Amino acid sequence: MSEQRNWKRIRERLALRLPVRVQGRETPTFEWTEMTRLVNVTPFGAAFTLKHPTEKGRLLFMTIPMPRQLRVFDHLEDQYRIWAIVRHMRPSMSGDRGLFDVGVAFIGKRPPKSYEKEPWKRYDIATNTFNEETNPEDLLTPFADQRACTRHNIAVDMRVEVIDTNGEVVESEQSVTEEISAKGATIFTTLQIPEGRFIRLIGEQYGVTAHAAIRSRSTGANGIPRIHVEFIDREWPL
Repeated sequence: MSEQRNWKRIRERLALRLPVRVQGRETPTFEWTEMTRLVNVTPFGAAFTLKHPTEKGRLLFMTIPMPRQLRVFDHLEDQYRIWAIVRHMRPSMSGDRGLFDVGVAFIGKRPPKSYEKEPWKRYDIATNTFNEETNPEDLLTPFADQRACTRHNIAVDMRVEVIDTNGEVVESEQSVTEEISAKGATIFTTLQIPEGRFIRLIGEQYGVTAHAAIRSRSTGANGIPRIHVEFIDREWPL
């Protein structure tokens, strides 16, 4: 009975406001680093806020001055360096539209092999048990895409904004959708934005700002390039 109480206690979220360095890679050539603070933590995961968007299923690399008793490995190191999978991401309830509340589950000391070439790949967790020797390929399963929504052939004016590692807009273009649903859209654009990147979309006629992940690119029979995106922090109000 005592062991069960100890196990339950170690799984409870501890409100430790520890500093944490979070690294996210959207493509093989685009990576950002952000310093923030934990909201709470357990040996198996943590919660914190970010200025950079991310999404459920993406992988992040974290460096934390974690108390030794909460670590699964590297008990003698000054910093706990661990990979994590995003379990949820939503706009911050603090009212600051530039922040996101993020919850992650720790997955171990290294990422899956596919991460190097396809860092945008998303995963689910097959088991919550890991240690220093855990093979990430055994711990993770491919992310199951949600049921697609019906897309409508509606031309919605949108401003497409590309954000750099510091959160500044480096490219933008006023464009229009070829089709759109509550979950995603196909947008005409001449901007060369690769698969995996996050972008910001502003629809002034709807009074909406949304972040989206680029799932793919294509060129139509008319020669006009398009990006196919999924909204990651809200649904589009059609």
